[in-house]
Amino acid sequence: MKYYSLLILLILSYSMVAQDTIMPLWPKNNIPNHIASDEKEVHEYKDILYISKVQMPTIEVYLPTERNAVGSAMVIFPGGGYRILAYDWEGSDIAKFLNGKGIAAIVVKYRLPSDVSQKEKYNVPLIDAQRAIRLVRSKAEDFHIDPNKIGIIGFSAGGHLASTLGTHFNEEVYDRIDDTDDLSARPDFMVLGYPVITFGEKAHAGSRMFLLGENPTQEMIDHFSNEKQVTEDTPPTLLFHATDDGSVPVENSLLFYQALKNHGVSASMHIYPKGGHGFSLALKDKHLRGWTERMFEWIESLE
Repeated sequence: MKYYSLLILLILSYSMVAQDTIMPLWPKNNIPNHIASDEKEVHEYKDILYISKVQMPTIEVYLPTERNAVGSAMVIFPGGGYRILAYDWEGSDIAKFLNGKGIAAIVVKYRLPSDVSQKEKYNVPLIDAQRAIRLVRSKAEDFHIDPNKIGIIGFSAGGHLASTLGTHFNEEVYDRIDDTDDLSARPDFMVLGYPVITFGEKAHAGSRMFLLGENPTQEMIDHFSNEKQVTEDTPPTLLFHATDDGSVPVENSLLFYQALKNHGVSASMHIYPKGGHGFSLALKDKHLRGWTERMFEWIESLE
């Protein structure tokens, strides 16, 4: 009987240690560009956990064991066309996979553009993204990571948000709230998976509409066409995409790669002949799933 009691105690203790930490991005009642409304966050599970109408943005922190930790971290932006978040498929599943390589992983549940609960909805995802990387940087000691080895990874529209952060990290899109906001929002490296990049000719129409509205000005289109916003300070970037992507044309990655090359930014790109859109880890595709190993090799090459 004592044996079973001890076993249960050990299991419970392990569960408590293994729990992942969810932290609010913002202090209570101090969320930038937020309007109080009756809008409620929605969670739907259809093989994938879809989250929409986010009201209280958070980060969910997944840490490897200290002995396996390599000291780097990745902040993860799930995709979903700026309408929903494919939260596990392109978020928590990615985080757990990164932990297996000793990388701390932080999933961002960022706010999606809303005419009901936000002002200047086009800036809201970037506001949350800047805050997320600053918050992670502020917790570097707690998370056992190097504050100078914090990268980002985004998928589809999450790739657009990641590339927006990587090209607009110095843009002042919200007023300082606390000491966290004194830290840099520049990622140390970027990984973009089948990303939305441009809002021009090869745009993903849905992402552009949900972020900018139905009739955006040319100035707004150019501002959020991130191939036009690359500078020499844009972080080193890895892109991967499938040629047969029927949702986000592969030209999005090609345009960004060319812009990086033109500005002397270290860049790598893997274009696969098949894979379609939204393949996440692609674990059931023996060829496509190789993108993860290419990514780990690339991250090591940056050191």
